[in-house]
Amino acid sequence: MQFKVPQFLEIEDKIFGPFTFRQFVYLTGGAGMCFLLYRLLGLWVSAIPIVAIAGFALALAFYKPNNKPFIFMVQAVFKYFLQGRMYIWKNPKNGILIKNQVQAGLGIGNQNISYPAVSEGRLSGNKLRDLAWSLDVLDLNKEK
Repeated sequence: MQFKVPQFLEIEDKIFGPFTFRQFVYLTGGAGMCFLLYRLLGLWVSAIPIVAIAGFALALAFYKPNNKPFIFMVQAVFKYFLQGRMYIWKNPKNGILIKNQVQAGLGIGNQNISYPAVSEGRLSGNKLRDLAWSLDVLDLNKEK
């Protein structure tokens, strides 16, 4: 017995006219926010925020950088700014210093955590030769 296998699973169905459900939600949300700004602040005061919100809603609905939805890029921007970072190249003598700067609506918080220094091992000439030989032997085995 043969079954039909669905094709093009990545393509969303057009539900509201020429728009998918996701595009429709982004556009109606942006239009609703623009309308609220217009009603609360008037046209002259809210003209710039209305243009910004409308552009963002249009980008969410239609712009696909690298064939991925724009919301993935927005999510990556938020993740980048909110998660802590460890800079390997900023290593003071007393240990590794991790500086976590989180910029949120509440302000800037700095948190310094110091870890004990990791001792660096030196390779002697014999160990270095042995290591180079073992890498050469492994490389020769892969070629065969």
